[in-house]
Amino acid sequence: MGDVLEELQRIGIEPVFDHTPYREMVIFGPEGREHVYRSSEPFFYLVRRGPGIGTLDASLKEQAIAQGVEIRFRDPCHRLPDGGIVAQGPRGADAIAVGYVFETDSAEGAFGVVSDQLAPKGYSYLLVHKGRGTIASAIFQDYHHEKEYLEATVEFFRKTTGVKMTSERHFGGTGNFLVPRSARKENILFAGEAAGFQDALWGFGMRYAMLSGHLAGRALTESTPDKYDRLWRERFGGTLRAGIVNRYSFEKLGNFGYGRLLSLIDHHGSGRDWLRIHYGITFWKRLIYPIAHSAVRSSRKEAGCVMEGCDCTWCRCQHAEANA
Repeated sequence: MGDVLEELQRIGIEPVFDHTPYREMVIFGPEGREHVYRSSEPFFYLVRRGPGIGTLDASLKEQAIAQGVEIRFRDPCHRLPDGGIVAQGPRGADAIAVGYVFETDSAEGAFGVVSDQLAPKGYSYLLVHKGRGTIASAIFQDYHHEKEYLEATVEFFRKTTGVKMTSERHFGGTGNFLVPRSARKENILFAGEAAGFQDALWGFGMRYAMLSGHLAGRALTESTPDKYDRLWRERFGGTLRAGIVNRYSFEKLGNFGYGRLLSLIDHHGSGRDWLRIHYGITFWKRLIYPIAHSAVRSSRKEAGCVMEGCDCTWCRCQHAEANA
């Protein structure tokens, strides 16, 4: 998909928020074996969320206000009779993430581990940068034991990296993924996780959220809301479908398979290049996609409505009909 900062600039977002490129990652297999991956180009950029100087959210807010946008907090909009964009976040839980943000004097680094004992069918990670750290378990099954998986994750990284945590603050969240038949309901367009735009393999969705928001805004300002589905499908529809196939394949691996997968990436030479290939919608992935799409069930419903003329930002009519 190319460098995300360059793409943000092309759609009018200046990357003036704090961002740190990571060109090295350490990934542990289920048995604790260390795999080091390096790249001349960043694997990802680390950003900070929430309020405060330098965060992504604060920067987007300031840039929006500078363009004349009016932002209203604690003023939810449940209906859009004249149309608009809905970006209210996930509507279901296909995965959950639980973790801690903390202060630390440990060395900086990006670490991950794939193990069903720490994060069933998912992954755990540790990020340390400039005295701040984040540790989390991203769980795709067995949600009710999230506390045990998180504490096992913390213990694992304490043993393998020696990380020290102070002033810990707990956090949690949910995510869901869907390749919708349509992200449009008449003149109401759904963006980001409200549409289900989230990577089914790892759960990432920030880039999809900003890109789909831009494309939705473009469709509305050009008075062509009917083109929105074509726009997002052309830009990242293939990557979303590849993510579904990747999720379908990953869930069949188990601990033994995770270790073999990491060894395969080792022999490829470049972890970043392997990921780029893995997220391409190749011929064989097109063949497998219908099976994967049927097997990887989402807990959410499509954005459409059972009632003609519904202008809800998220359909409440279907709940009323179901309870009638």
